[in-house]
Amino acid sequence: MSELVGYRTVDGIAILELNDPPANTYTYEMMRQLDEAILTARMDTDVHVLVIRGAGEKFFCAGANIGMLSKATPEFKYYFCLHANETLNRLEQTPKLVIAALNGHTVGGGLEIALAADLRIAKKDAGKIGLPEVSLGVLPGTGGTQRLARAVGKSKAIELMTTGRLMSFDEAKELGLVNEVFEGENFFDQVLDYARQFTPPKKASRAVGRIKRAVQSGFEMSFADGLALERELQQLLFQSEDAAEGLSAYVEKRQANFKGR
Repeated sequence: MSELVGYRTVDGIAILELNDPPANTYTYEMMRQLDEAILTARMDTDVHVLVIRGAGEKFFCAGANIGMLSKATPEFKYYFCLHANETLNRLEQTPKLVIAALNGHTVGGGLEIALAADLRIAKKDAGKIGLPEVSLGVLPGTGGTQRLARAVGKSKAIELMTTGRLMSFDEAKELGLVNEVFEGENFFDQVLDYARQFTPPKKASRAVGRIKRAVQSGFEMSFADGLALERELQQLLFQSEDAAEGLSAYVEKRQANFKGR
């Protein structure tokens, strides 16, 4: 099987690259490899942040491979969507911060992958973003209807999906769909610099991961259950070396030196 998802680590950051240029459309095989890469990063104690990017310059990802889907049986299409959903749920729930580096067009299932990340950083004027599945007679079936509504609100999400309209990264930032838009020159170096702020010694990466878990899991709970989860995660953090270091550094008026433990 060819390498459809590249994987490497640098400075505590796992870089996952969707690797089927120019459009980086995903197949069942690519989703399997993405799933394996997510699990590898999750279990590596030296990895604190995941960054997902697309190979090449034109696309982050154009979504599912339409040629594959057009030839597939209804049963295969169903199980393909089910597996893709499970992979993106794993990405969303992994207890480490996930950043999507949108280096080109991010459309259809490509945006659904990006929506499963915690933060989205886009390259200025590098492409369009949106969910145009309605033009194919289908809906965004890899979590798009649910995650887009949570990102921009129900009414705006319905508008964007039913019109299938694509927008610039700058407009997406105004809607809160994209967190930051970086200039094109040295874009990925800027993304890595941005990601490093969430790694030791600058940040207590366990606290970052548990903030993520409190928000991602708590958002689906009642308010009271969310508060209970928050207290449970806080208690775990109070027992960590980084919490002891952070509190001591504050009292001693010095910069904390976190170790991710």
